[in-house]
Amino acid sequence: MSATTETIKTCIIDDELPARDNLKAMLNALCPNIEIVGEAESVLTGLKCIRTHRPQLIFLDVQMTDGTGFDLLNRLEFDNFNLIFLTAHDEYAIKAFRYSAIDYLLKPLDPDDLINSVKKVEKHIQHINKEKDIQYDNIANGKRIILKTSDNIYIVNIDEIIRCEANCNYTTFFLHGNQKIMVSKTLKEQETILLPHGFFRTHQSHLVNLQQIVRINKSDGNSVVMSDNSHVPVSSRKKDDLIHKIESL
Repeated sequence: MSATTETIKTCIIDDELPARDNLKAMLNALCPNIEIVGEAESVLTGLKCIRTHRPQLIFLDVQMTDGTGFDLLNRLEFDNFNLIFLTAHDEYAIKAFRYSAIDYLLKPLDPDDLINSVKKVEKHIQHINKEKDIQYDNIANGKRIILKTSDNIYIVNIDEIIRCEANCNYTTFFLHGNQKIMVSKTLKEQETILLPHGFFRTHQSHLVNLQQIVRINKSDGNSVVMSDNSHVPVSSRKKDDLIHKIESL
């Protein structure tokens, strides 16, 4: 199907066993670079599957016995994966793309549609890897990152970034001096670049510079206060890991 030899770690979350088996058979026959590392039949088991395997790609059913695919995504504390929704109905398409889905496939699955969806994932992964290599070079050569907007190209020192906040497929960078820069990249793309350089994902929508945290506030349901006096939420699953990271600084 593709010239790439890199395998894509994949999980399938669907409450119907025949649907999972059919998708696996189609992927094995049509998309040899897909490596199925896990599958699950519900929101609860899907969360466990994703947290265990940390896949690059998730095929996610919209409607399941214990909730929806959207419920599952809302409970995840990370989103650094590619997402393809599966459903027998098209009424959720707009909502699906609000969750940065690569594609939205209707059941019964069409082989050509499946191939095209996986190709989109491949291209997205290749693009992210290319961008990551460029940004790593920039960081290694001076602890700087390039931020592109429609009007400007900013060269920003990493230590000037206080935090990043997601807004659908956009990310806003909050810098020293009350400067804000919004780029048309998802937060998970920025996380891939910044995580090895002292940043931490406190919440699905927030990435913070650990060096810019001035206080952990337990009185308002867990948050951190940043050097610009902004309050950033911390998910309950991230709290202990955050404290450990700060104590290790």
